[in-house]
Amino acid sequence: MSGLIMAAQLLAGLSILVVLHELGHYLAARAFGIKVEKFYLFFDAWGVKLFSFKKGDTEYGIGWLPLGGYVKIAGMIDESMDVEAMKQPAQPWEFRSKPAWQRLVVMLGGVFVNVLVGIFIFWMLTFKYGETYLPNSEAKNGIEAYPLAQEIGLKTGDKIKAIDGKPFKRFNDLISPKVLFGNVDLQVDRNGKDTTVHIPANFIEKVSDVEGGKNAFIVPRSAFVVEQVELGSNADKAGLKSGDKILYIDSTKITYFDEVKTALAARKDKNAKLVVERGGKDVQLDVKVTNEGKIGFGPRLTGLNFKVDKFSLVAALPVGAEKAKQTLVDQTKGFGKIIRGEVKATKAVQGPIGMAQLYGSTFDWINFWTLTGLISLVLAFMNLLPIPALDGGHAVFLIVEMIKGKPLSDKFMERAQVVGFVILIGLMIFAFGNDIFKSFIK
Repeated sequence: MSGLIMAAQLLAGLSILVVLHELGHYLAARAFGIKVEKFYLFFDAWGVKLFSFKKGDTEYGIGWLPLGGYVKIAGMIDESMDVEAMKQPAQPWEFRSKPAWQRLVVMLGGVFVNVLVGIFIFWMLTFKYGETYLPNSEAKNGIEAYPLAQEIGLKTGDKIKAIDGKPFKRFNDLISPKVLFGNVDLQVDRNGKDTTVHIPANFIEKVSDVEGGKNAFIVPRSAFVVEQVELGSNADKAGLKSGDKILYIDSTKITYFDEVKTALAARKDKNAKLVVERGGKDVQLDVKVTNEGKIGFGPRLTGLNFKVDKFSLVAALPVGAEKAKQTLVDQTKGFGKIIRGEVKATKAVQGPIGMAQLYGSTFDWINFWTLTGLISLVLAFMNLLPIPALDGGHAVFLIVEMIKGKPLSDKFMERAQVVGFVILIGLMIFAFGNDIFKSFIK
């Protein structure tokens, strides 16, 4: 069932974005008097369709192959490869009859809409929910450094003061692409002494290798109380209760949650004596630690004062636009790292299975729209790549035409389209295969 929920969310998000992307092409074409013969969500490969109807000159429908969607623009060499129609004399309502600049606008219409959708989603989320964050000044106990952070020289208790010499406002900036993409220095206060920790260029690759990703890097170090006790667990059998505050594990004094994990890890398959504070009194418990170093409870972190910034409808717009802009910048930087060989494509590429997992096995309104906004911007970036058959490839050919003063030959465009399809199919096979491979090696 969880798999179906993840798949349904991904399908819903992508369907919305595909329809809006193709609507961008459609509206631009109609604005210049170009006939649009088909407008389809999913592909009606071999003429098989789930649903269709015709209104005016356009057939609208849903195909059976859920690999995107398309608009068939008259007089254009596109996914349909309708070369016979291209042999007929050009008509004034065809794509090929229009000036190059108009055709360029039509080609970029889908990308433009995807960017607008991303901005709109982030704008509305910011207006509705504001921005919740932990000020870095509130991380008074420093960080808890997971093994990934320890590999590069960070230690639990470190207080990170600046990124590349610049103080930062939000603790979450430490797990932003600016840091995870590497080649930055963190200025650290370690037990009252200043030190510098360098984030290597290939750090994002290491992050992608670890289960939990960026959330397995660092978290603010925090005190805690017991929030949930797993029914039937060793903690439950020993009498641990929600609201208990663990003071000691054997003779080890406990203040922070990371100290609990360390103390229990040292007592795997052994019994441990806990002293907990309950209702103002100390209570002693004897608990068996599993061979994984756990006893079966979940914490509620305390002492972290989160802040919520609220915005008016107007003030939320530039915030949403900045988030969209930064997403596109991060995509460009990430692609550059792949090209330069700093990050392996197998670590950076996320296929449909990986994206579905990001949506999660339960529906969360904020998570759904946040991911849909991100994917909209990713689609805009991907469609701008200069690959034949993508909008970016068509745009490059049109720019060449504008420079040369004459269009490229139909034969060249046909061959380029075939090459583009081969590249895209190869990329799709790679993305699917990479997802499956990752699933097996976890």
